[in-house]
Amino acid sequence: MTSSSLSAAANVGATLPSGATMPLLGFGTWQLKGGEALQATEWALRAGYRLIDTATAYGNEGEVGAALDSAGGARDSLFVTTKLPPDRGEAALDTLRSSLEQLGVDAVDLWLIHWPAGERADVALWRSFGQARDQGLAIDIGVSNYSLEQLDELNDATGVLPAVNQIEWSPLLFDPAVLAGHRDRGVLLEGYSALRGGTLEHPDIGEIADRHGRTPAQVIVRWHLQHEIVVIPKSRERARIASNADIDGFELTGDEMAAIDGLGSSG
Repeated sequence: MTSSSLSAAANVGATLPSGATMPLLGFGTWQLKGGEALQATEWALRAGYRLIDTATAYGNEGEVGAALDSAGGARDSLFVTTKLPPDRGEAALDTLRSSLEQLGVDAVDLWLIHWPAGERADVALWRSFGQARDQGLAIDIGVSNYSLEQLDELNDATGVLPAVNQIEWSPLLFDPAVLAGHRDRGVLLEGYSALRGGTLEHPDIGEIADRHGRTPAQVIVRWHLQHEIVVIPKSRERARIASNADIDGFELTGDEMAAIDGLGSSG
């Protein structure tokens, strides 16, 4: 599959507080290391993915940066996310500068707190994220693995809501209250591990996939996009990287979306 065949899916996005557009379809790099991370990211870029997701804790920002460099003139159209582990809070800006150097960019498009350090939101760290945004080191800022209550804590203390909250999300974890809570707050929901936990093997998803002549993974990715939720499927295999994003040319019906939504309460 060529990048042009991904153009429609790759260009679907959501507007963040900065005015930037975040693609709803991205490539995740969790557990990808060394040359494998470089190669897989290069394959994703060649397949047309425009959002690349990494993290300080992944230990692959240098390899992701090398892949971004190989994109050449296409780099300006890419959206890069990295994340800060909360135990680096006292050195947050220095850690971000190191990430930028490894990624080969002047600013990251989205910088996330990777997870909460405890039951309460880390307001001091969130203020540091605001400084990074104000200094032009991060275009937008957000969090990962935060509850709705923790989002409110940050907003109550600083007046600034995260642009994005990246959480584990799949048809089997669908919770309409969580989705509505993010939308009510104007926080974009981004899901990870969409293809894990038995979703690919679920018979209802398999039946819908057969009906459309598609793979279960393609159905799950399409389900995310029709909900306007960011999804970042990951794979080490070139063919699967391309296949996971080959979602143009079909659309799930209202009944099919409702059936998949229902797996969250029944699965």
